[in-house]
Amino acid sequence: MSIPRFSAPTAARPATPLLMPDTQIRDAAPATPPHPQGISIVNLAARQRMLSQRLILQILLAARGDTAKLDEARRTLQLFGESHQRLTGAATATGLGDAEARRIHDTYRGPAGVGPVIDAFMRLVREAIDRIVARDTTTPETISQLVDQTDRILSALDTATTAFDDITRSRSGAMLKELVSIVGDIQGVAKEAKIVSFNAQVMAARAGQHGREFAVVANVLSNITDVIDGLTRKAAVLAEQRHTLAA
Repeated sequence: MSIPRFSAPTAARPATPLLMPDTQIRDAAPATPPHPQGISIVNLAARQRMLSQRLILQILLAARGDTAKLDEARRTLQLFGESHQRLTGAATATGLGDAEARRIHDTYRGPAGVGPVIDAFMRLVREAIDRIVARDTTTPETISQLVDQTDRILSALDTATTAFDDITRSRSGAMLKELVSIVGDIQGVAKEAKIVSFNAQVMAARAGQHGREFAVVANVLSNITDVIDGLTRKAAVLAEQRHTLAA
């Protein structure tokens, strides 16, 4: 059954295999969110999944004559494209190691990369928008192709998200090891400072009246080392908790 493409939705519209009921689509296709300027790379990659499905739903509504959803589809496509450009550009971004950069490049542009799948999806969305605007009679076929791409685009975006997630976890593990090493070094210094403080107190006691000022300094040093020791213990506990959560 063909899609009533450009008239406003009505309650009497017959159902079609391609489209959900209007109310279900509207509930599933909220307005386009603002551009995620500060969002992390791994979260940006995961968000592409939501944007891809939002695009499909907005296109379906636009094909039914909802011009507002057509404008939203354009904005969502721009956001999706900008995010995709940022993600693929991460392979050459500063701060990534050679192995990490290769992983991102291969994920998108390698022999089995997902980049062509994502590029083809965006082209199909643009084509659907153009056909809706032009009132092209082949619009239903284009939308059908777009819907058929759902599983493929989701699989591609899952692959990209996994790559970024693996890099993030690897970096988190390396930072945790470095933190544990730093805490160990601080604890070692604190122990040495305690020994120095104890020896200083013994020497001040032997000096009697002449060692009073020296004893004050030794006590201050002892208090400082106690504070350092307490802080390092807290840091060690936090590092252990982080290790447990990451395991």
